[in-house]
Amino acid sequence: MRARYPDTEGFIERDGVKVFYEVFGTGQPALVFPPTDPLVHSRFWKAQVPYLARSFQVVTIDPRGNGRSDRPGSAAAYADTELVADTLAVMDAAGIGQAVLIGLCTSGWTALLTAARHPSRVLGVVSMASWAPFLTPPLPNRPDFDAILDTDEGWAKDNRHYWPRDWRGYAEFFFGELLSEPHSTKQHEDAVGWAMDSTAEANLLAVDGPLSSASPAETEAILAAVSCPVLVIHGDQDRCQPLERGGRVAAVTGGELLVLEGAGHIMNAREPVVVNRAIADFARRVAPAPAAARRWTRPLNRRQRVLYVSSPIGLGHARRDLAIADELRALRPGLEVHWLAQHPVTELLRRREELIHPASAFLASESGHVESQAGEHDLHAFQAVRDMDEILVSNFMVFADLVEDEHFDLWVGDEAWDIDYFLHENPELKRAPYAWMTDFVGWLPMPGGGGRERALTTDYNAEMIEQVARFPALRDRAVFVGNPGDVVPDGFGDGLPGIRDWVEGHYQFSGYVSGFDPAGLADREALRARLGYQPGEKVCVVTVGGSGVGTDLLRRAVAAFPAARQLIPELRMIVVTGPRIDPHSLRAADGLDVRGYVHGLHEHLAACDLAVVQGGLTTTMELTASQRPFLYVPLRSHFEQNFHVRHRLARYGAGRCLPYEETEPEALAAAIAAEIGRPVSYQPVETDGAARAAALLAELI
Repeated sequence: MRARYPDTEGFIERDGVKVFYEVFGTGQPALVFPPTDPLVHSRFWKAQVPYLARSFQVVTIDPRGNGRSDRPGSAAAYADTELVADTLAVMDAAGIGQAVLIGLCTSGWTALLTAARHPSRVLGVVSMASWAPFLTPPLPNRPDFDAILDTDEGWAKDNRHYWPRDWRGYAEFFFGELLSEPHSTKQHEDAVGWAMDSTAEANLLAVDGPLSSASPAETEAILAAVSCPVLVIHGDQDRCQPLERGGRVAAVTGGELLVLEGAGHIMNAREPVVVNRAIADFARRVAPAPAAARRWTRPLNRRQRVLYVSSPIGLGHARRDLAIADELRALRPGLEVHWLAQHPVTELLRRREELIHPASAFLASESGHVESQAGEHDLHAFQAVRDMDEILVSNFMVFADLVEDEHFDLWVGDEAWDIDYFLHENPELKRAPYAWMTDFVGWLPMPGGGGRERALTTDYNAEMIEQVARFPALRDRAVFVGNPGDVVPDGFGDGLPGIRDWVEGHYQFSGYVSGFDPAGLADREALRARLGYQPGEKVCVVTVGGSGVGTDLLRRAVAAFPAARQLIPELRMIVVTGPRIDPHSLRAADGLDVRGYVHGLHEHLAACDLAVVQGGLTTTMELTASQRPFLYVPLRSHFEQNFHVRHRLARYGAGRCLPYEETEPEALAAAIAAEIGRPVSYQPVETDGAARAAALLAELI
């Protein structure tokens, strides 16, 4: 799932070659990304488009030879002048007279060449990892691209004769060099995947495409003809284009040079926050908009304000965060809590008449992405988070702009992965005390993932550990929602510490936060009467949380109902779809109620004789706190539900785990009959977790 989809898209056609483009947003000035060489296509800019399109009109173009553009069969069709003409034709089709052009490597040259040959169309140029023909010597120790070599090792893969033999092998090596920063596994996978959308043959034609310059002097003459403002961004660890080349482009064009120390070639993917902010700042300086009115409040006159970011993956975070916010307001009277949130969290917040910040409208849907990644009761949670990278970048940029414009006395992120990760990557953006909260620590590999998944989870864990070690004061509080025994006894991976030992050294523990006091629901008969349940009924509540990934379990419960009722004649089943599943997609029947979003669902769970749920922590712990029997069915491939949650429930002696494969109608009906009404005695769940968490946060205000 993308963080933002185009408002319009289309093709231009020149000399029989179709070139695809997408247009996002409407603001000015327009920002146009000229086509790259065929090695990648326009999704290369996925970390930039959503953020920039909130303020500018943004146009991306698939290059000839990749993406949805044609694959012409002659080198002449890949001439740099053809790419310039494609850029101008797309601008014409989109109704853009002038634009800021933004490119990286070869597309940076296309942007500069366009500015030199067509100055009236270009307001400014951002050239990253600048390439320009013949402009400074190539990097050392590179073999001849055209020679027949006696080795395929290392840079010998960057060779005309090797590419057709092993295009993937070249791409994997090349992007491994270009992404020189550690922990770049996702960016590497993306880049190799985009290269596989093209061919060695198309890229060889592009290499042979005619150039507008045949010498360093001709190149410098073209660059000297660029009259618009230029920003050159270059990483000093670039293994493709030497930093000196970027410096020379800036010098000859009279442009600015921004050097990113420690950064490699593909800085837009690996350092997106810095790159996005630099592009936006440059565009606003090139074509300034009228200044808006600004307001400043004397610090001692400011109301105390908290910005609370609650994970939208299910509603459990929101329920506990509301409980914590209530306790926090009790400790700090007059405190305003502003929520940066998205559906389904906003559903609960609106019912509580909480302050939802208007910037929430700009957030890309994390729940929608997770649902798009799910199969039949199957969600590879770790991979889903990895594939959510562009959404996380986009949402962090919303947060970063908000906290730059508005003052808050405290930021709280409950599993707000985007905020925690990118603040550690950009610690200079921290402007207020920051508290991080989570109920699990450590990415764990599923057994079926093999060595590759073990290596990836280890790498992600290692990066997190390194970030916290380098910036130990960035998290003013790290709160684990639970107790030390709730932390899994596993390790972070080969060569890394044990998870529990590390968490005990870096977190404070609030105890579990249920958001309600089970003692207030202890009179079950009165509770059942208030909720409309009849004496003698055996009530089974089936619920799958706030996301839409539990549809298959709901369907299986509905299918099992007739057999279950034969075993339990007095059975009444309440199927709760939540806010993201259409209740009309499931068929009700006599004794079977299908309901959508149920406010105060924890009361129904406390009143039931049995619950059938997924393996999410919030619902299972609510049932544990209420001492109710339940069957829980973890999502397949979901490491958190299968390891972290299951470990915690085992510690409480709560629930019966049922594999999804054992939920066919007859088997599920038998399990319901065996468990319904069964007396249980779980370890008690503390009731002061919200107060303890709030006390930890209040110290920061």
